[in-house]
Amino acid sequence: MNIGDAAKATGLSPKTIRYYESINLVIGDRLANGYRDYADAHIHKLRFVQRARSLGFSIDDCRTLLSLYEDQNRASAEVKNVARKHLEEIEAKITELQDLQETLSHLVEHCAGDDRPDCPIMDGLSGALIEGPKNVPKIH
Repeated sequence: MNIGDAAKATGLSPKTIRYYESINLVIGDRLANGYRDYADAHIHKLRFVQRARSLGFSIDDCRTLLSLYEDQNRASAEVKNVARKHLEEIEAKITELQDLQETLSHLVEHCAGDDRPDCPIMDGLSGALIEGPKNVPKIH
């Protein structure tokens, strides 16, 4: 099938499919006239990458996972290690976002939001606040 049909079959844009080919992630066959030709195996790999990307795996992780997928002698421990590493990265991001939420919530709570120019949010952004417990800025 051509790239348009592959795009429809996978839900990916032709641009994304071309990108994956340009970085040697999933490479379709070429017909004699130079057009791309995607077999069912290519579509399956594109869907595999699409699902992995939707879970936040990096391109390098996708490359590793595809390689492991194609290796019939792989150990599931190798796959689990890639997934575990990614999960740890997600958990670290969640912790960071929770810290950001706590800090911003604190700043918003302490801003009067009135006509006065004094604003703990602006003070916090300018670094004029002192740090409190758990690195939550405290107003002076």
